[in-house]
Amino acid sequence: MDKVGLVMRKIQFTEAQGPRVFADRLKAIGEELGVEIVFISPERHVSGYDWVPGYEHEKGDLVNYDIVLDQIYSQNIDHVIYTVSGFTYLKMFLKNSVLFPHSFPDPALTGYEMMKPFYQIVDKAIVQTDFLKREMAAQYGVHDVTVIPIGFDEGLAHKHYDPSAVVDNRILWIGRDEANRRPDLVIEYAHQNPDKEVYMVFGGERYRESMKKYDIPNNVKLKFALSQDEVFQLMNSTKVYWSSSRFDTFAMPLTEAMAMGKMVVKPEHPCYGHISSTHTFGGNERNFFELLNMASAAPRKVSEDNREYAFGAFSRTVMKEGYRAFFESWLR
Repeated sequence: MDKVGLVMRKIQFTEAQGPRVFADRLKAIGEELGVEIVFISPERHVSGYDWVPGYEHEKGDLVNYDIVLDQIYSQNIDHVIYTVSGFTYLKMFLKNSVLFPHSFPDPALTGYEMMKPFYQIVDKAIVQTDFLKREMAAQYGVHDVTVIPIGFDEGLAHKHYDPSAVVDNRILWIGRDEANRRPDLVIEYAHQNPDKEVYMVFGGERYRESMKKYDIPNNVKLKFALSQDEVFQLMNSTKVYWSSSRFDTFAMPLTEAMAMGKMVVKPEHPCYGHISSTHTFGGNERNFFELLNMASAAPRKVSEDNREYAFGAFSRTVMKEGYRAFFESWLR
């Protein structure tokens, strides 16, 4: 069986968020394709919170190369996928290394200036959207780029789909307590719309503490570190899914929301161009609240158009076929 190393930060492997979901899904797909995905992460310089100096970000990654390389060599791995741009220099040691970015140097993201030098030496990448493929070419001259989405779990999307369970005034938001994600905007919406039931879901327990700084109204329900099963169950009962982020490399919950037939309110930034169907509404800070209220008041419980689009574009089946073709070329 072929081996491929998947290099991520330690905290990405430990939280119930996109990177960990991606890692588990890729590992399972790899087994079906005859490829063993080996998880690799540095063991030191890890903080339980974002943006502590010297921890968790690109500069910290540079002092972890010895640990990462030791793990790679001990497993006799010569092909690696890395999700953090700070590990770009792996190509100096392993010819077959490819970037699969969970973040991208966009001005909307904290620390984007730190990422930019690393992207200038990327030569091969897998990205989740056509938007990122265009940006890799336009900004960094990287043209060896394959687009493969992180596919949602079709089994869960069938298991939990029940339009009769939709609660008309329920709004769902999934994200992190980070400035780019705009949790403050969600709380302000809840303050202004006390008739709405607003669920805010966070991928890690660490946000339980950080959310205490906000004045959270009674109509906001906070959830932390839900399983994928729990996410889909809650998603099903929701009328509207809202993403308020300034920038995303993929926005996995948006594709899951579409798969569950939700009315979707999303930012109008072109990085969300792949979230495009009959009932996906792009907006901004000036009109988000009005869009949410309009979508919540819509007579339909679900959008079959959104659901059909998602199954055709973002399913686990689509992801598996993408990696089948990629591995056949890359590993041979």
